[in-house]
Amino acid sequence: MSKLSRQKTILELLDEGPIASQEELQKLLHRRGLDAGQATLSRDIRELGLVKSAGGYSLPGREVAAETDLPSVGRLVREFVTSVRAAQNLLVTKTSIGSAQPVAAALDEENWPEAIGTIAGDDTILIVCQNTRAAGRLADRIQGMLA
Repeated sequence: MSKLSRQKTILELLDEGPIASQEELQKLLHRRGLDAGQATLSRDIRELGLVKSAGGYSLPGREVAAETDLPSVGRLVREFVTSVRAAQNLLVTKTSIGSAQPVAAALDEENWPEAIGTIAGDDTILIVCQNTRAAGRLADRIQGMLA
C-alpha cells in the first residue's frame, strides 16, 4: 500500500480518538491490512504533524488532556501527605499508600522555583531542590499546607 494510503488510514484512525503509542498505531494499521515498521511510522507521524500529549498521538489542536484534572495541590497535600523531611537539598515526603504519584504530579504542575523535579513511589515522594535553602523554603511551604 502506498504512503498516501497509509497516512490517510492513520488520519482515519485518529478521527476515532487518540492513539497512545506507535506500537498501538502499528497494531491498528495491521488490523486494517497495513504493515509498517517503526521508522516508517515515525516519519508518518512527523510528516502528518501529529502531536503527542498525555492522552496519546492526535492532530494538532485536538490534543487530549490527561485523563483527569488533578485537584489543587493544597487539597492533595492536606488529604494525603503525612510528613515532609529535609535532607540537604532533598525533601522526603511521605503520603498515604498509593497517593504519592498524584501528589507529585500536582507538585510538579506548580512549577515552584525551589523544586527541580520529583520522583514518586507508592507512598514516598523525593523532591530534588536547587540547594539546602530552597529545600527548607519548600518544606515550610508544604508544612504550611498541612496545617
